Amino acid sequence: MLMGVCAMTKYVVGDVVEGIVTGIESYGIFLSIDKVVSGLIHISEISDSYVRNISDYAKINDILRAKIIDIDPTGKRLKLTIKGLEDFNSSIKDFGIKENGRGFCGLAELLPNWISEKKSELEKAEILKKNINNVDKTNNN
Repeated sequence: MLMGVCAMTKYVVGDVVEGIVTGIESYGIFLSIDKVVSGLIHISEISDSYVRNISDYAKINDILRAKIIDIDPTGKRLKLTIKGLEDFNSSIKDFGIKENGRGFCGLAELLPNWISEKKSELEKAEILKKNINNVDKTNNN
């Protein structure tokens, strides 16, 4: 990969370019920058937050602005990022899922409450079932 200016293109690392989304894969978003040059926004360059589904961030034919972070030797392929450009890309959504370095600790803290809620639901269902059975017995006698 070349760092800096590519002799075959008018693009420079650090430039912000605009392109049309031409493809979405599980690993990133493809942009067509012009008739010759295309770029990839890798999933790791979409957001500082966790990206669960790339399709939540862009759709085919969306126009996105992206910053060039690398240029291949041919000058026809750009490595792009949209981190920090969310204000310019109206289709980008912040889902509020932030990495906290604690992994599943957050889930572990919530688990006792979820178990308690489910037990309560099951107890209510069991009471309802008993009441229905009692009504059926009364009606059959």
